[in-house]
Amino acid sequence: MKPTIKIDFVSDVACPWCAVGLGNLNQAMKQLSEKVDFEVHFRPFELNPNMPIGGQDAIEHLTEKYGLSEEQVKVNQANIRAKALEAGFEFHPEGRKRVYNTFNAHRLLYWAAKEYGADKQASLKRELLNTYFCLAVDLDDQQNLLNAVGRAVLDCERANRILDGDEFTQEVRDEEATYTNLGIHSVPSIILNDQYLLQGAQPREAFVEAFGQLIKPG
Repeated sequence: MKPTIKIDFVSDVACPWCAVGLGNLNQAMKQLSEKVDFEVHFRPFELNPNMPIGGQDAIEHLTEKYGLSEEQVKVNQANIRAKALEAGFEFHPEGRKRVYNTFNAHRLLYWAAKEYGADKQASLKRELLNTYFCLAVDLDDQQNLLNAVGRAVLDCERANRILDGDEFTQEVRDEEATYTNLGIHSVPSIILNDQYLLQGAQPREAFVEAFGQLIKPG
C-alpha cells in the first residue's frame, strides 16, 4: 500500500507566489503519484484582511507596501508572470488591476472542503486564483466568485446563499488564528504531515525531494 502525505497549503488567493507554489506542488505530486498518495487541504490566510470594499490600485498598493518604484513593481510582476506560466497559470498580461479583500473566497473554500471534499476544494482554489490573476476581475463582485464556483462544478445557488450570509465566518477566523498562532506570517506556507514546514514558492524539485525524504524507509 502506498504511503500518504498530508499537505496543509496555507495561502491567499490574492498571493501570486501562492499560485506559483501550488502549480509546482501539483507537478511534484503528479511526478510521484505512482509512489505516494497525497491529502491536500487549503488553509486560509489573508494578506490584506483590512482592505475595504473597492480594494486598492495594485501598483499603488505594492509600491506603498514594499517601498518600490512603479518600474520595479512592473519588473517584479513580469518575473512572477513568467514563473506562473511555468507552473501552469497564465496570468493576465497587464497584471491584476486592484488588490481586494479575500475573506469571502476563503469562506467558499471552507464550504467546498466541508460539503464536497478535498478534490473539489482544490478545483475551486485553482478557479479562484484564475479569477484573480488570469482573468484579473473584481473580487468584490459576487458574480465573479460565483463564476469560479460554476467552473469548479459546484452548486452556485448554495454558494450564493453563503455569500449573502455569514456562514463559515467563524470557522475561517478560527483556522486563520490557528496558523497565525503556529507562527505563520507569510505565504505560501506548506506543512507536511503536521511536522515539516516549507515556505515560499518552492520549485517542483524541492517538493519532490521533500516527499522523497518523508517516504524513505527507516
